[in-house]
Amino acid sequence: MSKVEASYASRSTLVKPRAQGDLAKQAGLAVVIAGLCAFPLTLSDYWINSIIIPTIAMGLAGVGLNLLMGYTGCVSLGSAAFMSIGAFASFNLLLRLPELPLPLVIVLSGLIAAAAGVVFGLPSLRIRGFYLAASTLAAQFFFIWLFTTFPWFSNNNLSLTITAPRLEFLGWDLKSAQGRYLFALITTILMVWLARWIVKSRIGREWIALSDMETSATVIGIRVAHRKLLAYGISSFYCGVAGILWAFAYLQTANADTFDLDKSFEVLFIVIVGGTATIYGNFLGAAFIILTPVFLKLGVSWLGLTDYADIGTLTNLERVIFGALIIYILIKEPDGLARLVQRGLRSLGRAARGVRGGS
Repeated sequence: MSKVEASYASRSTLVKPRAQGDLAKQAGLAVVIAGLCAFPLTLSDYWINSIIIPTIAMGLAGVGLNLLMGYTGCVSLGSAAFMSIGAFASFNLLLRLPELPLPLVIVLSGLIAAAAGVVFGLPSLRIRGFYLAASTLAAQFFFIWLFTTFPWFSNNNLSLTITAPRLEFLGWDLKSAQGRYLFALITTILMVWLARWIVKSRIGREWIALSDMETSATVIGIRVAHRKLLAYGISSFYCGVAGILWAFAYLQTANADTFDLDKSFEVLFIVIVGGTATIYGNFLGAAFIILTPVFLKLGVSWLGLTDYADIGTLTNLERVIFGALIIYILIKEPDGLARLVQRGLRSLGRAARGVRGGS
């Protein structure tokens, strides 16, 4: 065998396992997507409306914040403000420009939220850390004031509430539980694919360089100001689209207080619990945020504690337990649920290989 043939053979032995691994990942992803699409056929409307759709919407908001916080190292406490921009923008676009198709409305609403994110991201060029986090609160309070002061944004509704506009695409009515679920699922799949592409591109690599050492990133020629503002814009774009899903696919009605400061902290908790610098971990964090209060309420009912305490006491008890669980997870696995699940899958893989080797 010649040297060229030997070199080719050695490369082929390395490429083949990698190609098999990629095929396995793609096959697994296809199975997951097929299972998600089959959910409407197997789950009740309660699970779709109250569990699955909010998990998808909040997970997408977590992806937006994670692109900013996990990959770039910047901070934002105004995620819910940009969610509200997406919701109110889409409502007004569909109301005042009914000829626009739904996908274009989603993109335009996200771009409006992105523009606002760039404006409120300008302080990141001068300050960082706690002061930057405090400055992003300005967006939270400003847009609540804006949407409650000017009733034009809610079509002069006396209650300042917006309701779900027409949700249809290519003649398909998306107002049913199954339709809203597929609307949220397809939108999220496309957004997650885009997020993965961004992270793996030059933009993502430069964000990671900024997160590691901003001074070093400047030395090697990265345009720090441009990349920071781009991170705020893309993050706000994702939050704006998530706001559309939260308002119209889940609640079907919303007002400015729907996207209050508590909602921003929920998105922050999703990123922390799910794991920073990860895409899929945000949906684990969202599932934890959505499901834990449900299971706590079921546990309280099962233990019969509802007869010994009022609703307020039980609500505060649930919050204490919920906070304790978050602290426990962060102590047990500081990198979040994504890393915990990854370690568990690796252990299962090693165990499976051991069983096959032993047999």
